[in-house]
Amino acid sequence: MFAIRLSKVVMTGGLSIWGLLVVLGNTTDYGTNWAFVQHVLAMDTIFPDSTLKWRAITDPEYQRTAYLIIIVTEGLTALAFLIASVAMAARLRAPTEQFRRARALTAWGVLLGFGLYFIGFMAIGAEWFAMWQSKTWNGQQAAFMFVAVILAVGIYVLLDNDGSSD
Repeated sequence: MFAIRLSKVVMTGGLSIWGLLVVLGNTTDYGTNWAFVQHVLAMDTIFPDSTLKWRAITDPEYQRTAYLIIIVTEGLTALAFLIASVAMAARLRAPTEQFRRARALTAWGVLLGFGLYFIGFMAIGAEWFAMWQSKTWNGQQAAFMFVAVILAVGIYVLLDNDGSSD
């Protein structure tokens, strides 16, 4: 059971590291990702004859607010995974119920990550702002990859397969 518990710590910790690197990238290379948010919200690279352009948000202040929400949510996601991995690591050899309570913290990271990348990018970005129509500013593939990894790790970590005979 130790290897299963350790794998859950490592996977959750890996999501935390990934999330922290995403936040680092969005803050140290602000302009590149800011351009992505601007173009998606402005809908200026979707099909020229699209009748959906009425949904566009072109006000830079609203765009900056959206970008700030994205960065903060990425940071909270990374923090949730960090807290969960540290809590699980501290209870690697603890009784089953203590480890279960620690691993349950992973659900917060899954919730935040799913909310951002599936609801935020795939539902709102791709469908409401028609990001799927843009050849240049289309983040669907990356968002799907993020959602898939977050959900796969979340399912594995939350599986009830790390107990012992206690």
